[in-house]
Amino acid sequence: MTGPRTLRVAMVGQRGVPATFGGVERHVEELGSRLAERGHEIVVYCRTNYVREQRSEYRGMHLRNLPTVNSKHLDAIVHSGVSTLDAMRRGVDIVHYHAVGPGLPAFLPRYMSRAKVVQTVHGRDAERAKWGPAARTVLHAAEWSSAHVPDATIVVAANLADHYRRTYRRAAFVIPNGVEVHERRPPRAITDRWGLETGSYALFVGRLVPEKAPHLLIRAWRSIAGDRRLVIAGGSSFTDDYVRSLEREAAADPRVVLAGYVFGAPLEELYANAAAFVLPSALEGLPLTLLEAASYGTPIVASDIAPHVEVLESDAPGHRLFRAGSEASLLEAIARSFDDPVAEREAAEKLRDRIVATYRWDAVVDDTERLYRRVLGQA
Repeated sequence: MTGPRTLRVAMVGQRGVPATFGGVERHVEELGSRLAERGHEIVVYCRTNYVREQRSEYRGMHLRNLPTVNSKHLDAIVHSGVSTLDAMRRGVDIVHYHAVGPGLPAFLPRYMSRAKVVQTVHGRDAERAKWGPAARTVLHAAEWSSAHVPDATIVVAANLADHYRRTYRRAAFVIPNGVEVHERRPPRAITDRWGLETGSYALFVGRLVPEKAPHLLIRAWRSIAGDRRLVIAGGSSFTDDYVRSLEREAAADPRVVLAGYVFGAPLEELYANAAAFVLPSALEGLPLTLLEAASYGTPIVASDIAPHVEVLESDAPGHRLFRAGSEASLLEAIARSFDDPVAEREAAEKLRDRIVATYRWDAVVDDTERLYRRVLGQA
């Protein structure tokens, strides 16, 4: 008796792996590598303007490095289009699209090949502030497509499933992001680079885009007393004008550190040694940065948008919630988080235990593999 058949899966839409920044990229790396460990053939399409070195294999995944047009409006869709054609030529079993916009070419394999199509929606991309009216129209059309074209639609959070059910009468499968258990690292690289010590700073990690609201955090920080620093780890996502405005805001307070994109050991040190991780976003899917910070037992301060509440559940020691968009409410939440560091850290460690038990990459892979076999008629 033979076991289940090995699957050939193409991952399309991500910028590439190894993931240096971006939640979608990290999701694909962790999902794809674990599927490869189970014996499946995973092809990950990488944009040559993202990957630092053009590898042919990484963590058991086959990498296809294809060019794109380096512009805000064409970067994702052009790469997704050429990747789709390549995947169809290779005769894969599943074409798995990630994010809304890159899924627009999904009709090609869906109706012109034997491959089945799966699409993971990581957030409501049409609502992102960087897009103008024309781009929003295209992204709304792409969201409609994500609900109607794929053989199965995955969403990373329950609130997104509610949106698809209400708006498109489409049942979406909720398969969230995962996180690993992390050990706390002593501050070494971050001390050498920025002079940071344990508990001496608050941390924001993410793309510097308006909907993540780092501007709100920088402005609020001016009213925070003391010499504790604010570290903003992230960079532009075709949002150079916005980043320049943040640089002007940060210049008014020498305690604000614009660290740029940080990854690897220095990022792990930043998470582990922060007095608090602050995520003031107005729009998210299910942010990996929130799960990562929680997995270190670091106290959290987050806006009360649905994805954050889904993870944190309530405002309490170790995981403070504030009213999204309100500088005064953010200041109050930070003050509560800083008021009793020992109690906040103890509560954050309890949160860590719940997070790492709930959001497991192995469970993500189990559910995704099961869905693949379902659409292929193997389950």
